Amino acid sequence: MKSFAVTAGALVLGLLMSLDAMAGAKVDINTASAEELDQVLVNVGPSKAQAIIEHRQAHGPFRSAEDLAQVKGIGLSTVERNRDLIEIGAGSASEASAAGNAAGKPAEPVTRQ
Repeated sequence: MKSFAVTAGALVLGLLMSLDAMAGAKVDINTASAEELDQVLVNVGPSKAQAIIEHRQAHGPFRSAEDLAQVKGIGLSTVERNRDLIEIGAGSASEASAAGNAAGKPAEPVTRQ
């Protein structure tokens, strides 16, 4: 009977520790897989997670958490509920910078001697 109590206590402790680890998890919405989005974000299941991926592929990286509301099936209330879980990674800044350089900056003139 004593071993049962020790085993049950260890299980409860392990469960509590895993919940704490999951509660601290964040997800980069510009690089995460659909599975990662589904696991971390609240009220985002497999179909909404896939919609996030498809929107990202069609329209480029998200610049802010609010941009998620542009994805069909995700509203501002879902964004607010997940705000502390959402990260916007460096990938979005480098892609935006590359797009800006390609579109907005003229090339330096070439001088020939």
